Amino acid sequence: MPPTHIPAHDVETFSFDWGTMKWFVSPVTIPGTVNSQGEVIINPGQGHGRHLHAGADELIYVVSGAGVQTVGDDEFAIAEGDMVYIPRDTLHSTMNSTWRTLRLLVTYTPGGEEQALTGLPDFCRHPAGEVVAWQRPGA
Repeated sequence: MPPTHIPAHDVETFSFDWGTMKWFVSPVTIPGTVNSQGEVIINPGQGHGRHLHAGADELIYVVSGAGVQTVGDDEFAIAEGDMVYIPRDTLHSTMNSTWRTLRLLVTYTPGGEEQALTGLPDFCRHPAGEVVAWQRPGA
């Protein structure tokens, strides 16, 4: 039986120049799972460039903070409580436009798409339980 309770301190962290993410549910960590779900934290004034997921739809729920989202040719503000649907093969980006962190709950269907992120040049994998510190640019 797969785990029914997944504490944050038991999940590895992916970090990038712009923020961090924890993938609580993924076919990689829970065999047979059909989606991936994780928390993404985008640091103040940061974001990730436009990209697409050829094999998965993406849902983004804004837990807290605010930012600017692009989906295809559309650009719009996002804030706490908003949901964004990104169909597969659609260019998109997310930017934090405030001084607070932007916290997102992200789901890929089907799951596993998050593994493509491990090939990015600024990717770093941190073991479960390690606290990842945010570094200011130029500090």
